[in-house]
Amino acid sequence: MATQQQDLMSKNLTSTGSSKPSYSERRGSRRCKITQLMRIRPSDPEKDHFEDLRGSTSVSRGGVYFQSSEAGYEIGMRLFVTMPYSNNPAALSREYLAEVVRKDALPNGLSGIGFKILMEMGIQPNYSFSPSPRK
Repeated sequence: MATQQQDLMSKNLTSTGSSKPSYSERRGSRRCKITQLMRIRPSDPEKDHFEDLRGSTSVSRGGVYFQSSEAGYEIGMRLFVTMPYSNNPAALSREYLAEVVRKDALPNGLSGIGFKILMEMGIQPNYSFSPSPRK
């Protein structure tokens, strides 16, 4: 029994180069450090409304992490996220339903927020609801 434990420990030391146990990455896809402007707001009408315009810190296929000064984020909260967000009327953005899965207190006084994308709502053209000019 003792030799089996020694064999396992020596394998860990030689394969990882340290005595720390290796851990497996839980994310299903790699993250990219991309800054993309997003418009974020709660989807639940019962929650206090806020509109947060933020740039992403890192992005993966199914989630986004960013920093915010907005205190209204809670784990489990559902969000409407428009990205990439632009106030240009010709820009095409996509809107997503997302859920907050992480909230970190950061040393700079902001919160680190992570959300996973639940579903795409569709392309959101910037409509103008003013009457069209008559010719």
